Amino acid sequence: MALKHANDETFDSMISNGLTLVDFWASWCGPCQMFGPIFESVSDMRNDVNFVKFEIDDVNRRTPAKFGIRSIPSVLAFVNGELKEARSGLMDEETLIQWIEELKG
Repeated sequence: MALKHANDETFDSMISNGLTLVDFWASWCGPCQMFGPIFESVSDMRNDVNFVKFEIDDVNRRTPAKFGIRSIPSVLAFVNGELKEARSGLMDEETLIQWIEELKG
């Protein structure tokens, strides 16, 4: 499934259905740049999960503040719009896939 990109205005509608993973990132963040291709690769493998990227910038401050994003990359897992779990820091592909399996369990 193709990655989708959210902002403060589109965020709620993008997390409302099914399991959705949201990658909070910034273009200036080195670990975010390393995690981006991993997140995208797993999104190509998993059609049963929604993958959303949310760039933290001067325009999009409301959503990261709402969820207390303090470090990036941070990935938040939502099921039908409800926050289930959050993880911060760089994950490898295997760890991300294992986490998805646990969330779907």
